[in-house]
Amino acid sequence: MSGAGDGEPPEGLELTPAEWGMWQAFRNGSTHDLRTRNPVHDDPEGQYHWGPDRAVRARIVALLLLDGPPPQPGRVAALKLTGAYITGTLDLSGGTVEPYVELFGCRFENEILLPESRFSTLRLVSCAIPRLEAARLTTEGDLHLARCTVRSGIRLTDAHIGTDLMLNQLTVYKDRKGRSISADGMTVAQDLQAEMMQSYGEFSMRGAQIGVSLSLRGTRLSNPYGRRALNAPQLTVERSLYMTAAGLSSSPLAGSSGTTPPYGITPTRGTRIQHFECEGGVRLDDGRFGDAVDFYQARFVMDAGQEVSLRRIQTPELRFLGERPERGRVVLSGAKVVNLVDRAASWPGPGGLAMAGFAYETLIPRGSFPLTERLEWVAAATPEYAPEPYEQLAAAMRASGEDSDARAVLLAKQRRRRETLPLAGKLWGYLQDWTVAYGYKPGRAALWMAVLWAVGTLIFDRNPPTELRDGETPQWNAMLYALDLLLPVIDLGQATFWKPEGRFQWTATVLILLGWILATTVAAGVSRVLRRS
Repeated sequence: MSGAGDGEPPEGLELTPAEWGMWQAFRNGSTHDLRTRNPVHDDPEGQYHWGPDRAVRARIVALLLLDGPPPQPGRVAALKLTGAYITGTLDLSGGTVEPYVELFGCRFENEILLPESRFSTLRLVSCAIPRLEAARLTTEGDLHLARCTVRSGIRLTDAHIGTDLMLNQLTVYKDRKGRSISADGMTVAQDLQAEMMQSYGEFSMRGAQIGVSLSLRGTRLSNPYGRRALNAPQLTVERSLYMTAAGLSSSPLAGSSGTTPPYGITPTRGTRIQHFECEGGVRLDDGRFGDAVDFYQARFVMDAGQEVSLRRIQTPELRFLGERPERGRVVLSGAKVVNLVDRAASWPGPGGLAMAGFAYETLIPRGSFPLTERLEWVAAATPEYAPEPYEQLAAAMRASGEDSDARAVLLAKQRRRRETLPLAGKLWGYLQDWTVAYGYKPGRAALWMAVLWAVGTLIFDRNPPTELRDGETPQWNAMLYALDLLLPVIDLGQATFWKPEGRFQWTATVLILLGWILATTVAAGVSRVLRRS
């Protein structure tokens, strides 16, 4: 028998009819289809037994891919296999696979081993795979695992995908270490699409880099008994991260492109929504996202000790528009965003939010989010008093031209601080609040001054004080005298020439003290405002 160099199988290699058909299809780049056309019998995850008529040995597949025969004249060799049962272990470790590979609706007996291998494009679609081991895999084009079922985890640690990684509708279960997908250090040159995926275990992407966008629209991540369902610290996404709902059309025409409506656009009529849902914690600490992090209609189901951790992330826009988590915490400590797009109903209550050092420039609320609820939002994040969240909120409101709301926030900060002071400090705080609202309502100080001035004028007009120096005393004026007592430092030339007697000495003393208190409080408030500006 001739060797593989002339297109024939190597001498001594006996091929089954299924394998011989695969061999010939490889040479002319066509699809070798072993399906029965019965949907129940062709289901790779079904219970129906696939016999020898559909079986091809994994070592024959490896032979084709690593050292296959030349293509037919005028054709391009490619492995396109549909509905096959691949027996044995497909081991391509360290190999270079040049032909295009597309396996559709296949069932694998054992795990697939691809560590340190190189492909042009690898497409596994609707396949049943015990496990995929592909650490340090390199592809020049796409890697597709759409609609596959993987029973014992996927390993893509330090893999490099030349264009897109497609995991849409993938179902993957955890391995012995509790991880469904291990993709630490992975690089994807363009998009990572994992829409409507189901992951049971920890999806780990520590230090991964995505060249365009990462889409988890409509996906369900479930790891309720582990610490996290998604563990992706130091993740870099050049464009946007989508943990949003996906639109599923009941119409065969609408949504046929498989895409999801853009943010802010209502799905068309006849479209139902599949939410992004995460059962377990999320860790995105120190992540960098070039355009946005989008949680539109997301659901987070957590235990008390689990978190949606966004510590120190940086992104131009954070869209926190999901459903309110009933338990667990949302942590934004040290995060930096430009636009915070949110709604009141999305944030957790007291004890469920941490925002120390959270910096944002512009607030873009969706729906009603009045100042009273904003203050409750800050209070929920600070079970113990901290000034930074209040100051950050005031700065954002001042930047958007809402100066009166900014002053109200700073006043709320002073009132919250007052609760931490000793008794003397609290009394002084109440006095400042009652009189001039800590200087944030200067009109109130003017009102008090006017009232005291009028009272003093009335009292001393009816009860003028005694002259101190005959012949040198200016003409008596009760209004100027009362004003001279109220205004500290400023001398109007009245108080030093007249001496009240009896109980009116106490009246003068009270006016002097209240004048100093009002002036000191206003000066302190003005200096705080100037410092914030």
